[in-house]
Amino acid sequence: MASTYTVQRTRRVDAPPGRVYGLIADFHEWPKWSPWEDADPDLRRDYSGAASGRGAVYSWSGNRKAGKGRMEIVDVDDNRRVDLDLSFERPFTSESRISFLLTPAGDGTDVTWQMTGTRPLLMRLAGPLLDMDKLVGKDFEKGLDRMARAATAG
Repeated sequence: MASTYTVQRTRRVDAPPGRVYGLIADFHEWPKWSPWEDADPDLRRDYSGAASGRGAVYSWSGNRKAGKGRMEIVDVDDNRRVDLDLSFERPFTSESRISFLLTPAGDGTDVTWQMTGTRPLLMRLAGPLLDMDKLVGKDFEKGLDRMARAATAG
């Protein structure tokens, strides 16, 4: 089994890149679309660093399903790309790179959500049981659907 993984989903959003970018580059907007927002109604959130864009930090801690982790926006290309570093402490430790790519498409935007990371030895040994695409691919699809609704809601 490969030592790295990539999970990627793309969806057309009927809103201009600037509107979609604002939903991604500002962590305060994530509750409107993140697929994990309903994992724990008592989720504790902490925002620090920049208000949005490069240097913005979002940390959370919740129940077993939500886990505990931290995201930091490490690079942006306004209205085109947002790169984040994602670190989980619970339910398992891991580090990944998240990228959102925004491509103008007529009156809308094609949004590609990609996650790459290293597969620890235990994950490689477990093989198909811990296939990252199967574990989070449907969450990406749910999040992109919610993002599409949020981008056109107002």
